[in-house]
Amino acid sequence: MIPVGTKKEHTFTVEEAHTAKNIQSGNARVLATPHLAAMLEKAAHELCLPYLDEGCATVGTNLNLNHLAATPVGMKVTVTATVTECEGRKIVFSLEAFDEAETIANGTHTRFSVFSEKFQAKCDRKLS
Repeated sequence: MIPVGTKKEHTFTVEEAHTAKNIQSGNARVLATPHLAAMLEKAAHELCLPYLDEGCATVGTNLNLNHLAATPVGMKVTVTATVTECEGRKIVFSLEAFDEAETIANGTHTRFSVFSEKFQAKCDRKLS
């Protein structure tokens, strides 16, 4: 069980590869919302790793993200995932992101602990 209040922070610098223009989610040379979402989810995923039993992983099931401000190429962004609830296999996070000038995002994220092999086998059955 992950203690409520446990946090994981990750900092990165916005590069051209992270822009809305580059990933075709818009035309601006600013941090793309899909990349920001991925970085927030990465923080939540990494937070869980030390707490998982052998053969387990977590999967994201919900992401509610408010992208509040644009961030230009070259600026640093810090994302934070904080556990707000942990019951059984369900883990809920509060999310925040800041660039060097202001808060750029907030939201929530839910992940579930799964048995990796069982989860993958169930998913792979869709191919048959």
